[in-house]
Amino acid sequence: MNIIVQKYGGSSLADPEKIKLVSERITLLSSSNTGVVVVCSAMGDTTDDLLALSHEISSNPSKREMDVLLATGEMVSCSLVAMALSERGYPAVSLTGMQAGIQTETAHGSARISELNPHRIIEELENGRIAVVCGFQGFTEDHELTTLGRGGSDTTAVALAAALGATRCEIYTDVEGIYTADPRIVSDARKLIEIEYEEMLELAVSGAKMHPRSIELGALFDVPILVASSFSNEKGTLIHKEANMEIQNRVRGVAADKNVSKITVRGVPDKPGIAAALFSPLAEANVSVDTIVQNASADDLTDMSFTVSRSEHESAIALVESIISDLGFKSVSSENNLAKVSVVGTGMQNSPGYAALMFKALSEAKVNIHMITTSEIRITCIIDEEAVNRAVQSLHKAFELEKE
Repeated sequence: MNIIVQKYGGSSLADPEKIKLVSERITLLSSSNTGVVVVCSAMGDTTDDLLALSHEISSNPSKREMDVLLATGEMVSCSLVAMALSERGYPAVSLTGMQAGIQTETAHGSARISELNPHRIIEELENGRIAVVCGFQGFTEDHELTTLGRGGSDTTAVALAAALGATRCEIYTDVEGIYTADPRIVSDARKLIEIEYEEMLELAVSGAKMHPRSIELGALFDVPILVASSFSNEKGTLIHKEANMEIQNRVRGVAADKNVSKITVRGVPDKPGIAAALFSPLAEANVSVDTIVQNASADDLTDMSFTVSRSEHESAIALVESIISDLGFKSVSSENNLAKVSVVGTGMQNSPGYAALMFKALSEAKVNIHMITTSEIRITCIIDEEAVNRAVQSLHKAFELEKE
C-alpha cells in the first residue's frame, strides 16, 4: 500500500470550518491504493491558552503535569478531524501518541522519540480507515505521557513517515512553503521550490517555521518533506536529499528567532574543566545551550556568555546560581530582550566575503551585534529583539534574495 503522511498545523485547524476544509483535502488523497495518516497540532492558539491557564493555577507547574495538560490540545483536534472525515463518509479513527506507538525518552516538555511501533496505525490502514494521530506527544517506557516541545507535531509526522515507509510527508501550514525570509517581515521574500536537508536544518535551528528534529529525521531516513499551505493549491517547497541549487554560491535564506535569553557568568576561573563543570548540570537538566562566547582571560579570570531559549531561562539561571560558590564564580546576570538572526547557504562555506557583507548590512541598519557564532553554512548574530525586523530586511536586500 502506498502511504502518505499529512500534518496540519494549528492555524489550519483553528475552527470548525477550517477543520471541515482540511477533511475535504484529506479525502481527495484517500483511495483504495493510498493509505493516509494525518497528524494534527492543537487548534489555533490552544497551546498558548493552556499555558496561560496553567500559570493562573501555579507559578511553577511541574513539567509532568504540563505535559498532561498540553497534550489535551492535540486530542481535541484529532477527534474533531476524525469526526469530520466520518461525516464525509470516510472511516477514520483518532489515536493518541501512545496508541500510535510513539515511545520517547523521559524528558518532560522536550522528549525525543526513542522507538516507534506503528502496528495499530498499519492495522487501521489495512481495515480501510484513515489514521488521525495526535502530534507533539508520546509515552515513556513507564507509560508516562510526554511532549516533544513546541513544533513537535512536525517531528511526529516525519517519524511516522519514516517508520511506515511512506512515499512522502506533507506539512501543511498557513504559508505556501519555505521562503528566503519570513514574508510577514520581507514583502518581496521569494518562495523556494526546493531545498536540501542541511540548509533547511540550519534555517529551522535559526528560527524558520519547522521543528529542527523533523529535518534531522527526514535527512536520516531520506523522507521527502513537502511544505505547503492548507489554504491554497499552490505548489509548496520540497525538502529532500539532493536539491538542484537554483544559484550556486549564495545565501539561500535569512531566519530570525526571538526566543533567546543570554546568561553571563562573570569572574570565571580560567582553568581546565571549568566549562564542563558549568555546562554539565545544564545538560543533565535537558537545558539546551546555543551560542557560547568566552572572553579573553585577565588575572586568571574570564567572563562566559551563552544563550538558551526563554522558556528555559529560569531553570538555567537557577542551576547556574546553585553552583556559583562551588566553582568560584563572582556573579551571574541575564538578558531576555534578545533575538538571533542568521544567513544560511551551502555556497557560503568556500566563498569569502559573506560575513563582511552581513556585518556591513547590519551596521548600516543600526543593528548592534552582541554575539556571533558560525557553522560551515551559517552565520548567526545575537541582536536586540526590537531590531529583528530591520535586520532581516537589510540582510535580505544585501544578499539580493528577492532575485531568482
